This record gives sequence, structure tokens and C-alpha cells, in this order.
Amino acid sequence: MSVRSIPFLLLSLVIAAVAFAGAMQLGNDYIFFAGYVVLQYIVLASAWNILGGYCGYVNFGTAGFFGLGAYSTVAVYQFVEAYALPHVVPIPALILLGGIVAGVVGFGMGYLTLRLRGAFFAIATLALAVVMETLVVNWDFVGGSRGAYIIRPETIAPLGSYVKYLALLMMLLAVAALNVARLIERSRLGYGFATIRDDELAAEAAGVPTLRLKLIATTISGALMGMAGAPFPYYIGYLQPGSTFGFDVAVNSIAMPLIGGTSSWVGPLIGTLLLGSLQQLITVTISSAVNLLLVGALLVIFVIVAPNGILGLFHKYLQRKPDDFVGRRRVDLEAPAAAAPASDAAPGSPP
Repeated sequence: MSVRSIPFLLLSLVIAAVAFAGAMQLGNDYIFFAGYVVLQYIVLASAWNILGGYCGYVNFGTAGFFGLGAYSTVAVYQFVEAYALPHVVPIPALILLGGIVAGVVGFGMGYLTLRLRGAFFAIATLALAVVMETLVVNWDFVGGSRGAYIIRPETIAPLGSYVKYLALLMMLLAVAALNVARLIERSRLGYGFATIRDDELAAEAAGVPTLRLKLIATTISGALMGMAGAPFPYYIGYLQPGSTFGFDVAVNSIAMPLIGGTSSWVGPLIGTLLLGSLQQLITVTISSAVNLLLVGALLVIFVIVAPNGILGLFHKYLQRKPDDFVGRRRVDLEAPAAAAPASDAAPGSPP
């Protein structure tokens, strides 16, 4: 990490601490239940944007990496239960393990599929997620198709409710994901990703190691997605392959960066705060079944009105400089002055 990134890291930690303290003062556990989901999608959207936004490779396999991180936690939990080990593995260690497993799989996926481009790459990543789900369904050790129960403590000192502890961990993970995405965007690695997104053939001709950069992107993206999935079994309590590898995870992870804007690390954050908050509000007031309908409607609206997302609208507004209006006004004022000599000419003289 560069020295210039330290102030942003400290600022993001301070904002996270203030937000968590404010939620603690409200004394409502539902804020932490809903906040956990929003923070989880901040990590997933930021991870997707590293490959999909920075490099231009659309990844439909987000649910596969997310589920891989979740079921790595289930595998460790079942191992501890099977052998009656006295100590429970702490969740931060499970997050690290989920990131390593998903990162290794992301590297392997990239090595196998990154020679494909466009729709072929997207279909390949979707197929990889289906393969992962099929493997889990047929793996009896982690519950298979019947799912697996995770027994978590009800409380933890000094926070009280255990869901507050999970929300705190996910908040720290979201801060880490945003800082990683920002650091990549402003580094030589990010500039290399941008050359791949703009014109990969020209980048290869210029000597840019495109395959190596894409492998780095898939590894980092997959690792962050696996880390986001690692605490999920303790959050939900009962894990089932159909819901863990669900289509909504992949759709939300793509829609949130597209709505916010894929050109910067800020876009996934904006899109997640907007769409994630709306989904939680609809879940409480109407039904969770309407969430995907909301995602589809917003995607259609933004594709028509703002194809570059909210950030694109903001940049378009900033490009309207006052000098443009001043110049236009100057032209309007100079036009009558240019016509003045013709009006002063003598009658009958040629114009």
C-alpha cells in the first residue's frame, strides 16, 4: 500500500466506526441483519468490478465464488464436528481460508477461460458456477442437496448479539474491498487493466502482458468474493446449495456496479447503497420476491437513461462548464455588431 492511500484507509475506518456506533445506539438488531446484506454486496460488487469494470470481462460466476467461500466454512465446521475438536475456528480465519480457496479457483478459472472473449467468456463463467453447485450438491460431507445447519452462539462479548459481530466483520471486509479497488484503480496495475478494457489487441501489440494482468484480476476478484461468502453460513444458520449459488447473487453483483458506474471504485459503492437499501426496504414492506423485479426495472431504466451509471451522469453534468454558456452568449452579442455597418450604409448603395 502506498503512503497516499493511508489517509483514505483511515478515513474509511473512521466512517465505518461512526456508522457502527450509530447503529449500536439505535438498539435494533434488524439494522445489523439488513446492513450485513448491504455490506456483503459492497464486497461482491467491488470484487466483480475489478474484472468486469476495470478489465471489461463480464463475469457471471459470482455466485460460484461466493458459494465456494461459504462451503469452505461449512467444510471446516463439519470437520470440527466430526472429530469433536475442542476449539472452534474463528470467523476471521475462515474468511482468510475462503479467500485463499476462491482465489486459487479464480486463478484456475482465468487460466482456462481468459482466452475467450465477450459472450463466450461470460457463458464459461456461468457454466463454472453451475459446475461448483453440482459438486456441492453431490458432496455429502457438507450436507449435499439437503443442506447443512450451522449452530452459532447467540451472544458474544462485548457486542451482545452475534449478528452485530458478523456485521462488524463484514463492515471491515467492505472497507478492505473498497481500499483494494481504489488502490488498483490508481496504480500501474489499474492502468494495465484499462488498456485491456479499451483495446486488448492494441495492448498486446504494445507489449502489455495481458494474460498475466487478467489472471491477477480473476485471482483478486475471486478471493474477495470467497471472503464475502465465508461468514454467510453463520449469518443464515441453514445453508442450501440452491440459495447459496442462487441467480440473485450473480444478478445483484452485476447490476449494482452497472447502476453506480463501472469506471471507478465509487460506482459499486453508490449502486450497492442505492439498490441494496431499496431491496431491504421492499423486503420489509412488500416481499423479497419483488427484489429481482426491482433490479430488472432499474437496469432497463439506467441502460436507457444513463448507460454509464450514476457516475456517468455526474461526469456529464460536470462537463457543462460555464465557459460554454459565456461563449455562446458572446456569439449572440457579436452578431448584431457585425451587422451594424450594413445598416449605416447610404440608401441605394450595394449591401
